[in-house]
Amino acid sequence: MDPMLNIAVKAARAASKVMLHSIGRLDQLKIERKGRADYVSEVDRQSEAIIIETIHAAYPEHRILAEESGVSGDKRKSDHEWIIDPLDGTTNYLHGNPIYAISIALRVKGVLQVGVVYDPSRDELFTASKGKGAHLNDRRIRVSETRSFSDALLATGFPYNDMRYLEPWIGSFRSLVPHVAGIRRNGSAALDLAQVACGRFDGFWEFGLKSWDIAAGILLIQEAGGFSSDMAGKLNMLETGHIIAGNTRIFGKLQTLVKEHAKGLDNI
Repeated sequence: MDPMLNIAVKAARAASKVMLHSIGRLDQLKIERKGRADYVSEVDRQSEAIIIETIHAAYPEHRILAEESGVSGDKRKSDHEWIIDPLDGTTNYLHGNPIYAISIALRVKGVLQVGVVYDPSRDELFTASKGKGAHLNDRRIRVSETRSFSDALLATGFPYNDMRYLEPWIGSFRSLVPHVAGIRRNGSAALDLAQVACGRFDGFWEFGLKSWDIAAGILLIQEAGGFSSDMAGKLNMLETGHIIAGNTRIFGKLQTLVKEHAKGLDNI
């Protein structure tokens, strides 16, 4: 295994122990509200601290971009930047809903090189290294082979704390519903993207995400043979936070139907 991928896996597994240990005491956790329907718990913070500590033990000069602690490190000393979501799906976790994940990605000179999404509740480890494919628990994975858009099962996430994106999302949802087999909303973008990579979903779209929500998932899909872009077809998803992803057969139609409703957004 790639040494840096190995460190990401080690960090994710170490952090997951905190989550699994705390499942039985959810009512005792310290929880803060960062915004409307946006929570952070002591588990988020402990998980992030473990991940950063594990990475810095191996690579002390590497920079960090993490959801809870923000940016750390000096660009002049390293071209390596780790992008971390210590608990994607916090609201699910705090309600005992077992749909949440740890997401860790490594970007080198702006290019994604390593991606890990770990689902502790199912012990499913999604990994990718640039140019070396994507795997689920050491088994090579590929995006689905669904050819017809009418047979596609899509995943999405709707806006919950930034209402600028509500109407565009509603419009896109309304356009897609008559044309596909189904649409699911699970509450963890990292897991949704991982499941596009392994073929459980045929496509995904969402507005207004953060880079730590999607960085690892973007590389997983790329290495699994799929496509992703922002709503305008550009590859700056980590900057805009808007993403469309899918297998090679349905991606184009998904992009066409969604982008019509993204016109006029300030960061498209």
